[in-house]
Amino acid sequence: MTERRTFMHVASAQITIFAPLSHSLKDKRRVVRSLTDQIKNRFNVAVAEVDAMDLHQSIVIGFACVSASWTHAQDQLDAVIRFSEDLVEAAGAQVISIDQEN
Repeated sequence: MTERRTFMHVASAQITIFAPLSHSLKDKRRVVRSLTDQIKNRFNVAVAEVDAMDLHQSIVIGFACVSASWTHAQDQLDAVIRFSEDLVEAAGAQVISIDQEN
């Protein structure tokens, strides 16, 4: 019997957001929760705030997608990023940077 190896592919990204209307950590938490909840409800990815947790107007959210197919993982992550950009813009915030890890 031939041994069959399966590979796990992980695509990840980090998006940095400037939220000028966030004047307290409570305001920021509301924005972060809204973003992460909407992303989790729409896509099958892991999402969490990963940095700048003590800064009122800076939000850093990380995403990760695990798949048996590299193409699927990357396509899913690209869709999450596009969706996130639209959500951020609708919330009156601004995407500062997007860092993807291949």
